Amino acid sequence: MIIGCHVQMKAPRFLAGSVEEALSYGANAMMLYTGAPQNTRRRPVSEMKLEEAAALMKENGLPMDRMIIHAPYIINPANSVKPEVAELAVSFLQQEIERTHEIGAKYLVLHPGSYTTTDAETGISTAVKHLNMVNVAEDVTVCLETMAGKGSEIGRTFEQLAQILEGLKQPERYGVCFDTCHTNDAGYDINDFDSVLDEFDRVIGLDRMHVIHLNDSKNEKGAGKDRHANIGRGTIGFDILRGIAVNPRTAHIAKILETPYIGSKPPYGYEIEMIRSGVYDPAVLDAMEKSR
Repeated sequence: MIIGCHVQMKAPRFLAGSVEEALSYGANAMMLYTGAPQNTRRRPVSEMKLEEAAALMKENGLPMDRMIIHAPYIINPANSVKPEVAELAVSFLQQEIERTHEIGAKYLVLHPGSYTTTDAETGISTAVKHLNMVNVAEDVTVCLETMAGKGSEIGRTFEQLAQILEGLKQPERYGVCFDTCHTNDAGYDINDFDSVLDEFDRVIGLDRMHVIHLNDSKNEKGAGKDRHANIGRGTIGFDILRGIAVNPRTAHIAKILETPYIGSKPPYGYEIEMIRSGVYDPAVLDAMEKSR
């Protein structure tokens, strides 16, 4: 099973520390930001202990495509209202693509954006326009994330993502990151995951799904709210999420946990072990809750 979680990337260990954190949870994949997601300040990759991180990955039998990069939320390619936001989306996304390439990672996860005060069709065409202004390195795949549809988000439906993908000048350099919480909140019934995969395959193509965010949800199906819950503590439930993790049709895809910290502590080691074993023990997370 290829399963990991979101990890930190901070001084003084930087990328090496990210790998060490993932390994401490028993993970064999990870996802990280290359800098703070809320601003554009970035340290050069040459200062981020990349060689040490790569050596740790190799030592533990992890190919570099198990280190997934998440683009910062401030990149909004769907915004047609503010020119300065569009300019930032293009320039900063190009920088993040180049940093992903320099790190040697393969997948860069990107939220397709929000149309703010226009409409979904305008947002989709605007996202296509701005994504076509960047050049994606041949060894990087930008993965558009399935979204919950909160506010004016685009990417709530597979059809919307397909529209974006079909309009790109480098379609081979783009794919999809499937988020279980977002997809549930968007209205898909992932209790029948194989049927959802069939629908995804019909509309987009299963070969374009490269990353799965494995999250429970605090909301009922179709709520459009995007609130992650810990594994087994939400409306999706442990059995369904575990079934997604072991589904043979997506066995080759890394599953990444983005579940909430409990207090100030990450629950990832416990959640990964429960998913691997197939045994849900709510007492473990309850104990973390009580020790806050």
